[in-house]
Amino acid sequence: YAPTRCAAAQTSVEQGILPPCHHHEAVHDPQLVPCTCPLFSCPWEGHLEVVVSHLRQTHRINILQGAEIVFLATDMHLPAPTDWIIMHSCLGHQFLLVLRKQEKYEGHPQFFATMMLIGTPTQADNFTYRLELNRNQRRLKWEATPRSVLECVDSVISDGDCLVLNTSLAQLFSDNGSLAIGIAITTSKVHNAEAEM
Repeated sequence: YAPTRCAAAQTSVEQGILPPCHHHEAVHDPQLVPCTCPLFSCPWEGHLEVVVSHLRQTHRINILQGAEIVFLATDMHLPAPTDWIIMHSCLGHQFLLVLRKQEKYEGHPQFFATMMLIGTPTQADNFTYRLELNRNQRRLKWEATPRSVLECVDSVISDGDCLVLNTSLAQLFSDNGSLAIGIAITTSKVHNAEAEM
Protein backbone atom coordinates (compact mmCIF):
# COMPACT_ATOMS: atom_id res chain seq x y z
CA TYR A 1 0.00 0.00 0.00
CA ALA A 2 1.16 3.52 -0.75
CA PRO A 3 0.77 6.90 0.92
CA THR A 4 -1.99 9.09 -0.38
CA ARG A 5 -0.53 11.87 -2.47
CA CYS A 6 2.32 14.29 -2.92
CA ALA A 7 2.50 16.13 0.41
CA ALA A 8 4.64 18.91 -1.06
CA ALA A 9 1.81 19.89 -3.37
CA GLN A 10 -1.11 19.42 -0.99
CA THR A 11 -1.35 23.09 0.03
CA SER A 12 -1.43 24.34 -3.55
CA VAL A 13 -4.16 21.90 -4.54
CA GLU A 14 -6.33 22.70 -1.55
CA GLN A 15 -6.03 26.41 -2.34
CA GLY A 16 -7.54 25.64 -5.73
CA ILE A 17 -4.42 26.29 -7.79
CA LEU A 18 -4.73 24.05 -10.80
CA PRO A 19 -1.76 22.98 -12.89
CA PRO A 20 -1.39 24.53 -16.31
CA CYS A 21 -1.50 22.24 -19.30
CA HIS A 22 2.17 22.23 -20.30
CA HIS A 23 1.25 20.62 -23.61
CA HIS A 24 0.09 24.03 -24.86
CA GLU A 25 3.15 25.94 -23.67
CA ALA A 26 6.09 26.62 -25.94
CA VAL A 27 9.10 24.48 -25.09
CA HIS A 28 12.21 26.21 -26.44
CA ASP A 29 14.51 23.18 -26.50
CA PRO A 30 12.79 20.14 -28.07
CA GLN A 31 15.01 17.91 -25.90
CA LEU A 32 13.53 19.42 -22.71
CA VAL A 33 10.18 18.49 -21.21
CA PRO A 34 8.24 20.42 -18.54
CA CYS A 35 7.55 18.99 -15.09
CA THR A 36 5.02 16.19 -15.38
CA CYS A 37 3.64 16.52 -11.85
CA PRO A 38 -0.04 17.42 -12.30
CA LEU A 39 -0.50 18.73 -8.77
CA PHE A 40 0.70 22.29 -9.25
CA SER A 41 2.59 24.59 -11.57
CA CYS A 42 6.30 23.83 -11.54
CA PRO A 43 8.70 25.82 -13.74
CA TRP A 44 11.19 22.93 -13.99
CA GLU A 45 12.25 21.66 -17.40
CA GLY A 46 14.62 18.80 -18.09
CA HIS A 47 15.40 15.78 -20.18
CA LEU A 48 13.02 12.82 -20.04
CA GLU A 49 15.73 10.72 -18.38
CA VAL A 50 15.75 12.93 -15.26
CA VAL A 51 11.97 13.33 -14.83
CA VAL A 52 11.83 10.49 -12.27
CA SER A 53 14.55 11.97 -10.07
CA HIS A 54 12.86 15.40 -10.27
CA LEU A 55 9.50 13.93 -9.19
CA ARG A 56 11.08 12.03 -6.31
CA GLN A 57 13.34 14.79 -5.01
CA THR A 58 11.29 17.93 -5.62
CA HIS A 59 7.73 16.64 -5.23
CA ARG A 60 8.51 13.67 -2.93
CA ILE A 61 6.46 11.25 -4.99
CA ASN A 62 6.91 7.67 -3.83
CA ILE A 63 7.75 4.86 -6.22
CA LEU A 64 6.44 1.30 -5.89
CA GLN A 65 8.01 -1.66 -7.67
CA GLY A 66 6.61 -4.84 -9.17
CA ALA A 67 4.39 -5.98 -12.02
CA GLU A 68 1.32 -5.82 -9.76
CA ILE A 69 0.84 -3.33 -6.92
CA VAL A 70 -1.98 -1.86 -4.87
CA PHE A 71 -2.28 1.91 -4.55
CA LEU A 72 -4.29 3.20 -1.60
CA ALA A 73 -5.83 6.65 -2.04
CA THR A 74 -7.05 7.97 1.31
CA ASP A 75 -9.26 10.93 2.22
CA MET A 76 -11.54 10.50 -0.78
CA HIS A 77 -13.94 12.97 0.84
CA LEU A 78 -11.58 15.93 0.23
CA PRO A 79 -13.17 18.61 -1.95
CA ALA A 80 -12.41 18.79 -5.65
CA PRO A 81 -10.00 19.43 -7.18
CA THR A 82 -7.66 16.93 -5.53
CA ASP A 83 -4.98 14.68 -7.06
CA TRP A 84 -3.38 11.49 -5.75
CA ILE A 85 -0.26 10.29 -7.56
CA ILE A 86 2.31 7.52 -7.29
CA MET A 87 5.10 6.24 -9.49
CA HIS A 88 5.16 2.57 -10.46
CA SER A 89 8.38 0.90 -11.60
CA CYS A 90 8.19 -2.33 -13.58
CA LEU A 91 9.38 -3.95 -16.81
CA GLY A 92 12.34 -1.57 -16.86
CA HIS A 93 10.17 1.57 -17.04
CA GLN A 94 8.48 4.03 -14.71
CA PHE A 95 4.80 4.89 -14.86
CA LEU A 96 2.82 7.63 -13.18
CA LEU A 97 -0.63 6.87 -11.78
CA VAL A 98 -2.84 9.94 -11.53
CA LEU A 99 -6.15 9.77 -9.66
CA ARG A 100 -7.99 13.07 -9.89
CA LYS A 101 -11.17 14.21 -8.21
CA GLN A 102 -12.74 17.11 -10.06
CA GLU A 103 -16.14 18.42 -10.94
CA LYS A 104 -17.05 17.35 -14.43
CA TYR A 105 -20.34 19.19 -13.99
CA GLU A 106 -20.96 21.77 -11.29
CA GLY A 107 -21.76 20.10 -7.99
CA HIS A 108 -21.02 16.60 -9.34
CA PRO A 109 -17.45 15.53 -8.56
CA GLN A 110 -16.06 12.52 -10.38
CA PHE A 111 -12.87 10.48 -10.07
CA PHE A 112 -10.56 10.01 -13.06
CA ALA A 113 -7.71 7.48 -12.98
CA THR A 114 -5.06 7.04 -15.64
CA MET A 115 -1.59 5.57 -16.02
CA MET A 116 1.09 7.48 -17.92
CA LEU A 117 4.48 6.20 -19.02
CA ILE A 118 7.46 8.36 -18.20
CA GLY A 119 8.63 8.00 -21.77
CA THR A 120 7.60 8.75 -25.34
CA PRO A 121 4.23 7.94 -26.95
CA THR A 122 5.95 5.28 -29.08
CA GLN A 123 7.30 3.59 -25.95
CA ALA A 124 3.88 3.84 -24.27
CA ASP A 125 2.31 1.87 -27.12
CA ASN A 126 4.36 -1.15 -26.01
CA PHE A 127 2.45 -1.53 -22.74
CA THR A 128 -1.00 -2.26 -21.39
CA TYR A 129 -2.12 -1.29 -17.91
CA ARG A 130 -5.04 -2.58 -15.85
CA LEU A 131 -6.71 -0.79 -12.95
CA GLU A 132 -8.93 -2.95 -10.77
CA LEU A 133 -11.30 -2.13 -7.94
CA ASN A 134 -12.50 -5.07 -5.86
CA ARG A 135 -14.72 -4.87 -2.78
CA ASN A 136 -17.87 -6.50 -1.36
CA GLN A 137 -18.12 -9.08 -4.16
CA ARG A 138 -17.94 -6.35 -6.79
CA ARG A 139 -15.14 -6.05 -9.31
CA LEU A 140 -14.47 -3.28 -11.79
CA LYS A 141 -11.60 -3.39 -14.31
CA TRP A 142 -10.22 -0.81 -16.71
CA GLU A 143 -7.62 -1.87 -19.28
CA ALA A 144 -5.91 0.45 -21.75
CA THR A 145 -2.64 1.56 -23.29
CA PRO A 146 -0.90 4.14 -21.12
CA ARG A 147 -0.42 7.64 -22.43
CA SER A 148 2.97 9.36 -22.40
CA VAL A 149 3.76 11.96 -19.74
CA LEU A 150 4.59 14.22 -22.69
CA GLU A 151 0.82 14.56 -23.06
CA CYS A 152 -1.19 16.70 -20.67
CA VAL A 153 -3.18 14.92 -17.94
CA ASP A 154 -6.02 17.40 -18.53
CA SER A 155 -6.31 16.30 -22.17
CA VAL A 156 -6.34 12.61 -21.17
CA ILE A 157 -9.24 13.33 -18.82
CA SER A 158 -11.13 15.51 -21.29
CA ASP A 159 -10.70 12.79 -23.96
CA GLY A 160 -12.25 10.31 -21.52
CA ASP A 161 -9.29 7.94 -22.02
CA CYS A 162 -9.26 6.89 -18.37
CA LEU A 163 -11.24 5.10 -15.69
CA VAL A 164 -14.12 7.37 -14.65
CA LEU A 165 -16.08 6.89 -11.42
CA ASN A 166 -18.95 8.97 -10.18
CA THR A 167 -19.12 9.60 -6.44
CA SER A 168 -21.63 6.83 -5.66
CA LEU A 169 -19.61 4.23 -7.59
CA ALA A 170 -16.40 5.32 -5.84
CA GLN A 171 -18.17 4.92 -2.49
CA LEU A 172 -19.17 1.35 -3.39
CA PHE A 173 -15.50 0.44 -3.71
CA SER A 174 -14.11 2.59 -0.91
CA ASP A 175 -13.51 1.55 2.67
CA ASN A 176 -13.76 4.31 5.30
CA GLY A 177 -12.88 6.96 2.73
CA SER A 178 -10.00 5.01 1.16
CA LEU A 179 -9.93 3.56 -2.34
CA ALA A 180 -7.62 0.62 -3.08
CA ILE A 181 -6.68 0.39 -6.75
CA GLY A 182 -4.93 -2.73 -8.02
CA ILE A 183 -2.48 -1.90 -10.80
CA ALA A 184 -0.94 -4.36 -13.26
CA ILE A 185 1.27 -3.53 -16.22
CA THR A 186 2.16 -5.90 -19.05
CA THR A 187 3.79 -5.59 -22.42
CA SER A 188 1.20 -5.28 -25.14
CA LYS A 189 0.30 -8.27 -27.33
CA VAL A 190 1.38 -6.42 -30.47
CA HIS A 191 4.79 -5.76 -28.93
CA ASN A 192 5.11 -9.41 -27.85
CA ALA A 193 4.20 -10.67 -31.33
CA GLU A 194 6.80 -8.39 -32.94
CA ALA A 195 9.46 -9.59 -30.49
CA GLU A 196 8.75 -13.23 -31.37
CA MET A 197 9.19 -12.64 -35.12
